[in-house]
Amino acid sequence: MRKIIVYNVISLDGYHTGAGNDVSVMFPMMGKVFDSYNAELLRTADVHLMGRVSFELFQSFWPKVAENPTSEEWTDSQRDLSQAGQSVKGIVVSDTLQGNWQGVRILRRRDAYQQLTELKRQEGKDILITGSRTLWNDLLAHDLVDEIHLLIGNLVLGQGVPVFVDQTPTALRLIDTRRWEDSDNVLLRYKVPHKSV
Repeated sequence: MRKIIVYNVISLDGYHTGAGNDVSVMFPMMGKVFDSYNAELLRTADVHLMGRVSFELFQSFWPKVAENPTSEEWTDSQRDLSQAGQSVKGIVVSDTLQGNWQGVRILRRRDAYQQLTELKRQEGKDILITGSRTLWNDLLAHDLVDEIHLLIGNLVLGQGVPVFVDQTPTALRLIDTRRWEDSDNVLLRYKVPHKSV
């Protein structure tokens, strides 16, 4: 059975974004380490699952890297991440997104739980969610998330949008930690216990 894996960078005090949902405050923590681990996860996935806001953010940046990968504007880790993502299919869960997005499948929220349950039962690689806090918190509450990988940054924001919202108490099981020599970030990988088990 396929796994849904969530991967996010968070501040040391547990925020997903800054005040007013400002994602730019996270950029200092999202360098080479964030990109290289994201590329590592994409190589084990064949579906990238996103909410509308994250999808629009990704669409404003990553196609530019793919169109001109040799540009000195991009880092090596951004080129590697772009390359890793090219063979991964996109699925966006949104009730408002319209139009054709070059092969990206759009699921309406009312259909998402059943369709993602079916997708997990099919043969294939992992299903990766990067960003998309609202989406993955909803899927976590519906017992569809299998692992949560949190890259804990060294910034204390003091305020912002918390990573977890509206959750019943859940004890996650730590399965791995990782550090990088040239980074103050720490990766914590957790398994999510399923309610039906």
